[in-house]
Amino acid sequence: MATLQEARSLFTQYPLLRTSQALALGIAPATFYRMRDRGIIVEVARGLFRLADGPVPAHPDFVSVALRYPRAVIALLSALSYHGLTTQIPRAVYLALPQGTKRPRSTDIPLEVVWLNPTAYAAGMETVMLDGVAVRLYDAEKTLCDGFKFRTKVGEDVALDALKAYLERPSTGWDLAKLMRYARLNRVSARITPYLEALL
Repeated sequence: MATLQEARSLFTQYPLLRTSQALALGIAPATFYRMRDRGIIVEVARGLFRLADGPVPAHPDFVSVALRYPRAVIALLSALSYHGLTTQIPRAVYLALPQGTKRPRSTDIPLEVVWLNPTAYAAGMETVMLDGVAVRLYDAEKTLCDGFKFRTKVGEDVALDALKAYLERPSTGWDLAKLMRYARLNRVSARITPYLEALL
């Protein structure tokens, strides 16, 4: 079992650890709880810990969701925020799951969930490393189209403002072919096209 110094070193390698992960890495329960009780590690979300003197995680809720629900993909308003396409502050973590998946239960992180068919669920998914953890989220173009598809959930004005923000980027940052491919997949091309024509 890991000594206190070895346990600190593990938290340096893995900036955020769930209790079960820490124990699986060889930190004895007594050592783990001693670190917690002495304030060496602090809880950033239920069951998710970091070194007290370590860097403050940028996206602790995203990381917590990714660790708890491996099939979850950060989506809609949360993904728009990550991509810098909205000034809205999400009141929950928005995520997508495959159809037929049970609703996640969370008592500490508010969740907004949409269920997608296998094709829509897989389209535009990418993995980014946040605070040392692999987090799945949708790329900017898929997120924009999802915003129009689920406009009753995020607000059509928010979806339109996000599209404007996307088009305000240098044109080298656009991928309109990909955007329209996702628009057709989500059956929102007729809704998005007039906005594109007006904005371009």
